[in-house]
Amino acid sequence: MVKVKADKLKDFVSDIFQKAGCSETEGIRLGESLVGANLAGHDSHGVIRVPRYLQWKADGDFVADRTVEVVTDLPSLAVLDGQYGFGQTTGKQALEVGIKKAKETGVAVVALRNTGHVGRVGEWAEQAAAANIVSTHYVNAPASLLVAPYGSKDRRYSTAPYAVGIPRPGKEPLILDFATSVVAEGKVLVASQGGKKLPDNALVSDNGHIAGDPHYLYGDYEPSGPRNHRNGKGAIRAMGDHKGSGLAFMVEILGGSLTGTGAPLEGRRWSNGMLSMYVDPEKIDPDGFFPEDVERYLSFFKEARPIEEGGEVLHPGEPEMRAKKDRLANGIEISNETWTAICEAARNVGINDTRIAEAEG
Repeated sequence: MVKVKADKLKDFVSDIFQKAGCSETEGIRLGESLVGANLAGHDSHGVIRVPRYLQWKADGDFVADRTVEVVTDLPSLAVLDGQYGFGQTTGKQALEVGIKKAKETGVAVVALRNTGHVGRVGEWAEQAAAANIVSTHYVNAPASLLVAPYGSKDRRYSTAPYAVGIPRPGKEPLILDFATSVVAEGKVLVASQGGKKLPDNALVSDNGHIAGDPHYLYGDYEPSGPRNHRNGKGAIRAMGDHKGSGLAFMVEILGGSLTGTGAPLEGRRWSNGMLSMYVDPEKIDPDGFFPEDVERYLSFFKEARPIEEGGEVLHPGEPEMRAKKDRLANGIEISNETWTAICEAARNVGINDTRIAEAEG
């Protein structure tokens, strides 16, 4: 296990992407976003993604430094085409459009189509909340068939994540962010590289056996080698039985079909679609009932008695807040397999061993 300070890791990741052809601005943004996911405790969406992002860029799936194309621009609605740019760049542009329109009109809907991987979706909800905007986000990946619907062993969904952000002026926001599968694909990736093990009900094999074995999704692989979900014959399972499976279906329609990105289908180009809705609570509630009632309800919620002695009931976003505090103070742990893969990817774009040693130190 390697432990790296967050600031050093951000700079290292930024340097890698700049060497790969991204601008300084985009490289910094990618470093902040990926390391931010690690800080939040979601290693599945953190620096483990660096080799995969670089491969997607090399293959032409992602394009550096894209500016979104405005397809539709109405007072409370925007349709934006990401032109397959990095999602950390196009997502930021879409977020800024949504916040601006919500501040002007009270509500905004932004459909972002054909973008690269948008990363940890909760990041966008956090940034909207920082601007005192309530937001919801529906994301799909039409070429990423990974998840079996309830009652099936065949892949028909992406992991179809969903996020909600509630601002709390002067305090940490309430953030709900989850894949509509039992686990995100990135968590299977983490487990396959020596990280946290998967729940026993996470995956289903092509013969219907349920287990937590990453090989069901990836097939055979070397410890520090690439993972390709197309090599496996199994699937991740939808969360929450029929309810979670139904939610995943709707997220695919909203994030995929409605944005113009498309719902999952064999042969589609890798991309994300994201439908985001933004609401300015001050336009709905100029008298300030909303923030006061959120705090009242949160206090009532936290008074709920835990089942286990010494346990605690956590609100949405609280685990991430605690993880960030701990990892900022103590560093981010990265498995040896993941660190080896990142360093090899760095060397492939021209980062020397001296620079790698600086990041480790």
